[in-house]
Formats: sequence, C-alpha cells, structure tokens
Amino acid sequence: MIDLRFGDEELTAQRDHIVSFIQGVVEDAGADGAVLGLSGGVDSTTTAYLAVEALGQEDVYGLVLPSRVSSEANMSDAERVAADLGIDYDVIEIGGIVDEIVDSIPAAAEDTVAVGNTAARVRGVLNYYVANEENRVVLGTGNKAEALTGYFTKYGDQAVDCNPIGNLYKQQVRQLARHLGAPEELAEKPATAELWADQTDADEMGVGYDVVDAVIALHIEGGASTVATARELGVEEGVVETVRELYENSAHKRSMPPAPEPADL
Repeated sequence: MIDLRFGDEELTAQRDHIVSFIQGVVEDAGADGAVLGLSGGVDSTTTAYLAVEALGQEDVYGLVLPSRVSSEANMSDAERVAADLGIDYDVIEIGGIVDEIVDSIPAAAEDTVAVGNTAARVRGVLNYYVANEENRVVLGTGNKAEALTGYFTKYGDQAVDCNPIGNLYKQQVRQLARHLGAPEELAEKPATAELWADQTDADEMGVGYDVVDAVIALHIEGGASTVATARELGVEEGVVETVRELYENSAHKRSMPPAPEPADL
C-alpha cells in the first residue's frame, strides 16, 4: 500500500490546525465545552486527546455508551482514555433504550443492520441530550475513509457539530494518536463499530483501511484510473471498484436531504 503518513513538521502542523479548529467551533457556538462518545477505538481516542489539548480537561466530557453487543475490552479502553486524560465521563447502558424501540416494531427485531443503526442513533440522542443541557458542542470522531465510503450511520455517529479528524485517512489518525501520546495498543487496535456481535469494519466493507485509504487517495481524489490504481497497489481491479461503489452509493450521506426545485407556477 502507499504511505500516507505526514512528515514530522506536517504532523505538528496538522495537530495545531485541528486544535485551533476545535477551539473555533466551541467559541463560535458560544458553548462552554464539548462532549464526545468514547468507544475505545483509535478515532474517538485521538479526538479526545485533541479536544483536551484544545479546551482543557474541565471542558471536555465523555460518554461511554455500551450496547448489548459491546465488548467489555472496548468499554474498558474507553474508560481508560477518560481516566488517562482526566476528563469527567458517564457510562450509560443503551441496551434497554434500544430494546424499547425494537419492541415497538417486533417485525424488525431480526434485522441486525436496523437494530445496529438504532443503537448508533440512540448514542447520538444521548450526546445531544448532554450537549443541550450543559451548553456543549458534540464532537464527531469519524475519519476521511469512513466519510467517503459512507461507513457511518446517518443521523447516528455523524449526528455531530463537527468532525475534527474528518480530513484524515485512517493511517494518519493512527500516526496522530501516537504523536499525541495515546497508548500504542489503542493506536493499532482493529476498527469495529460494534453494531452487532463480532463485527469489524474490514469484514463489513470487504476491504481493509489501508486499501481504502490508498484507493481514495489515488483513484477517488487523485483521479487515477481503476486499472492504474489496481496496478499501483497490487490489488484486483474489483477491489478498486468496491471502494468506488461504496463512495458513489453513500453520496446521499454526505449532503443535506434533497428538496424539489421550486415548481414553475
């Protein structure tokens, strides 16, 4: 795969740029701080470290929101991040809330995607519940690879006020996590949204993040052809096409809900 990591000076500049961005978002909103969901993964960990650098411990609040399929290890890692950073946080089990929704329409109970997306949306509701009550902004934790492949729940984990690491490839997020002093095991942890049991991002997308990053950089953003991208990366053309399809099919997630053009009256 291609190496998309920053040089040393670039990495420091990127860190400073995101810290300033977070400060600006909070200031422009007239808010008293920020809240974010902590999953124990590298994205939320990196965002939390950046938020504390930008706002200070006292103005960052974490929510650990396990569902029935959340692993104990990931939730422990989420609490570890909050403890390491010295930020206040709450642990709220969302299983009962999700059950109430599922029980209202039992026919959908076996649809793992529908139930998993409901869990993500419940987390979004709780993030904003705290944000509204405490006059905070909600920080998203999504990266560029997720945004451009649609690997997020609409009105769920992307129901946020801003995405501080939204312009970073997954490689770059892992690099920045180490630069910020996050534990190595969290920087390298395999990604999972934990929307259902034993889920991993790579299994669901059908492609690992290193490949996704590279295809986005070369093909989707760089304009290289499918054949040239596959040749450069040493993968089948079908892999490039898979990422391209993810990008094209998720366009609706990256835009405002459409409305019809004004009628000619």
